Amino acid sequence: MEYSHDDAGLLQQPIGYWSWAAYDAVVTRTRGALAGIGTTQPQWWILAQVARAEEPRSREEVTRTLRGYLALGEEALAEEIDTTVVRGWITQDDAERLGLTPEGREFFGRAEALQKELWDERHEGISDEEYLTTLKVLQRFVHNTGGRAWHH
Repeated sequence: MEYSHDDAGLLQQPIGYWSWAAYDAVVTRTRGALAGIGTTQPQWWILAQVARAEEPRSREEVTRTLRGYLALGEEALAEEIDTTVVRGWITQDDAERLGLTPEGREFFGRAEALQKELWDERHEGISDEEYLTTLKVLQRFVHNTGGRAWHH
């Protein structure tokens, strides 16, 4: 890979620009690939929360977990949950517990396989050590600037 600058030049580059450029590239690629199989990124998050839960999760629990993802917000998330129900991927009982339908489980499997392909694509040529260092550095930037991330 050819970098934009030599090492001395890279040290002068703004983290805000490069973190945004990475965000934009990753999210655009992910959303485009998910749209190609007929879903949105928030719908994928919802399916993953329901499919991977050891016990049925309530609508409120899923909302509480996901509401801060990419600043989606509760209103938009509620609409996305409703869409997964309308599409027949998720059921909601009277206690607002969410569960996967057989169609939802099949679709989740397809979406999960796509997410694995995207992960492999993004990580090509990047060691686990480099990835770990990158995440720690980005989290330090969030901390140093008084920002908040989903885990706060």
